[in-house]
Amino acid sequence: MIAATGREIRRLREWNYHRLPERRIKTVEEARVYVDEMGFCFFWPIKDIELPSLFHAIAGRVRPVPMKHDDADLSKCWGWKDAALDKKWWYYGKLLRRRATLVSLGMLPYFYACSENYGDLDDYLQEYEDGLMTAEAKAVYEAILENGPLDTVRLRREARMSAESAKSRFDRALVELQVGLKVIPVGVARVGAWNYAFNYEIVQRHFPELPDQARHIKRSEARRALVLRYLDNVVAADRKMVAKVFHVLRWTRRELKRTIAALLEQGVVQEAQVAGEGMLLVSTRTLGR
Repeated sequence: MIAATGREIRRLREWNYHRLPERRIKTVEEARVYVDEMGFCFFWPIKDIELPSLFHAIAGRVRPVPMKHDDADLSKCWGWKDAALDKKWWYYGKLLRRRATLVSLGMLPYFYACSENYGDLDDYLQEYEDGLMTAEAKAVYEAILENGPLDTVRLRREARMSAESAKSRFDRALVELQVGLKVIPVGVARVGAWNYAFNYEIVQRHFPELPDQARHIKRSEARRALVLRYLDNVVAADRKMVAKVFHVLRWTRRELKRTIAALLEQGVVQEAQVAGEGMLLVSTRTLGR
C-alpha cells in the first residue's frame, strides 16, 4: 500500500500541472507537448474542479484569470488557441463541465467512444428520436451539415435563431453539440459586434479518421483509460470529484463504480486514507515515479 500525504500530492500536482516558474510554458510548441502529456485539460481553471489548465501552465503558477486583454499570460493562451484551431493539433471545445477543454489527439478516440456517435453524419437523428438531442441542437447541426463550416453569425441565421430572443437557446445548443462531440470550432471569423466569432464544423468532418480510431474501443475500456489518465495527472482524487469531472459523459453510478474497481484490481490505482484529505483514489504510477 502506497502511503501518500496531502503535501506530497500537492507537490506532485504542481509539477504535473507546470505550476512552477521553472516549468512554465513559454512557446506554442511547449503548449502542444503539454496537452499531449496531460491527455486532456481545461483551457481556463475552473473553480472547485481538480484538473490542470493551460492558462496556469503558461503562468507557471496559480493565478486568477485577468480581465485585461493585454495581460501577457492571457494573450499567449488565447492567441495560441486561436492560431491552432485549424491545425488539428488537439481538440478544443466545450466538453468537461461544459467548459473549454483541450484534448490530445491520442485521447480523443476514448472520449468519442463514450459518446453517442457511431461514425455516421446522420447519427444525430437517432439521438433526436430518443429524446437525447434538443430541437435547437438539431437545427444548428443540420445547418452546418448542409452548408459546411459556418461562423456564429451566419449559423444563427441558417438555424433560424438569429432573433435576440433566441440567443440563449442557440448558445445552449452549441454547448450541447460540443459536449456530444458533434461540432467543433475550427477557426475565427471577423464578424459580429465584437468582430470575432468562431467558425464551427462537424467533428467527424474535421477529424475524419476519428470514428475508425474509436470503433474498436469498448466503452468500458474508454472509461478506464480516461479515469486512469485523470488520476495520473491529478495524483489523487475522491470518487465524488471523478464523477464531477466526467459527468457530461453520462456514466451511470454502476459504470463508474465498475471502472474504479477494475483500476484497483489492476493495481494502477489504490484507495487510501490521506490525512486531512479523506479517502482518495491514488495513482500508483505517479507516486511511484
